[in-house]
Amino acid sequence: MNNDLDQKGEELRQRLAQEARATGYNLNPDLDMTSTICAGLAKNEGRYGYMSCPCRLASGKREEDKDIICPCDYRDSDLAEYGSCYCALYVSGEIVSGKKKAAPVPERRPPAERRLKAAHDIQPLPTVKSGAGGAIKVWRCKVCGYLCAKETPPAKCPICKADKDRFEEFAL
Repeated sequence: MNNDLDQKGEELRQRLAQEARATGYNLNPDLDMTSTICAGLAKNEGRYGYMSCPCRLASGKREEDKDIICPCDYRDSDLAEYGSCYCALYVSGEIVSGKKKAAPVPERRPPAERRLKAAHDIQPLPTVKSGAGGAIKVWRCKVCGYLCAKETPPAKCPICKADKDRFEEFAL
């Protein structure tokens, strides 16, 4: 690996560690593993323009890969069920404290044909009317479930830092 990529990976690791601490998540305490994953994320960001999971095959098309942009859509479910995310960048407090060992996490990502079909089947949601007669849209972060009522989704999720395109309209 080249020095520039190593440096970007290390900067990313430090940023993700800080964000994880601030939002109640934990990065894997195995520094070698975490550094390798972050270098892969930095490499994919340079390659595709977004941080696709280095443990999965990305298409190079952001729209098709949104579910595997770190933090991926499956992180919280994997953490709840297995104690770590698919690539083991994020782990539970039990793993950090040594009470539990990290184990392989099965792939939750549906096959490409199912993902693409689901994307085409999405219908626009009806707008919810507020008490004052104005329309309110509710946006849900697909990564962590954060909800906000605004005309447009936030640029970044205040909880998990997912980008704006990881939000979907939420029906009440």
